[in-house]
Amino acid sequence: MFNQKIYEPSDKMISIISDNYSLLESLGRFGINLGFGDKTVREVCEEQGVDSYTFLAIVNYSVNGYRPTEGLERISVETILHYLKASHEYYLDFQLPRIRKNLKEALDENDNLARLIMKMYDRYAHEIRQHMKFEEQTVFPYVEKLLKGEVSEDYDIQTFSKHHGQTTQKLHELKDIIIKYLPSNTERNNRLTYTLYDLYKNEEWLGAHAEIEDNIFIPAIQRLERQLSQNDVSVKISQMISKSPEGSDTLSDREKDVIVALVQGMSNKEIADHLCISTNTVITHRRNIARKLQIHSPAGLTIYAIVNNLVDISSVKF
Repeated sequence: MFNQKIYEPSDKMISIISDNYSLLESLGRFGINLGFGDKTVREVCEEQGVDSYTFLAIVNYSVNGYRPTEGLERISVETILHYLKASHEYYLDFQLPRIRKNLKEALDENDNLARLIMKMYDRYAHEIRQHMKFEEQTVFPYVEKLLKGEVSEDYDIQTFSKHHGQTTQKLHELKDIIIKYLPSNTERNNRLTYTLYDLYKNEEWLGAHAEIEDNIFIPAIQRLERQLSQNDVSVKISQMISKSPEGSDTLSDREKDVIVALVQGMSNKEIADHLCISTNTVITHRRNIARKLQIHSPAGLTIYAIVNNLVDISSVKF
């Protein structure tokens, strides 16, 4: 059941942990060490170099399902990226091996069904590793490039979002098989029950991890992509304005005529008929325009035409 309290920077860190002891695991993923006394969330985060707004966004989502619909611009991508990387490390290097060890000790290795259960667990662990390794090798480096101001034309976070599904189905099946079909004895029952409880907790953790990625991480990255895209357009406009008329990339009069026709919505054939040239010549002009201006979209050419007084803004349809 969700805790209905929305935690604030002025709340004491110990109070949040006391209310939600499961958050103890999250502290290390943020890089927050214990021993913070009675300090507030703001004080602890400032001392340990963690963005408090992002910390509380994840905490409030984890404990009460509160999804930030506003203030995404305040989310620190660096902080959430660090959190996700540390979460992967914790799960892959500690949780998966520990659960396997406990499960193996709880099962009778001479029992055929027990051996099949271990195989099921290993397949599940492999699937989780593949899922997280993909994020580490593809998604996280992409985000790190965005943080450096590098925009990719071959990938975006929406591509990841479309293929980002739940990874707990095999784990759910494994738990059900153990409970329904695995005979147990008194000697092994306590250990098996403990391991089952651990499997349930980890299924819950994986679900929450995926939801944090879907509802906080991905929206924050989408906002960063939009911001960088807008900045990129602004830079290109500045470059257009600052180009010297005498420069080697100055547009010819005919190329300017092609731009005006494109802004007016004409097709290549219509431009050719309008300017009394061939369609192939129009295509050549368009290639030269794109090379000289480094603009490939109709919207970009429209902005260029307006800024350089090739067309009147009142004549442009938006």
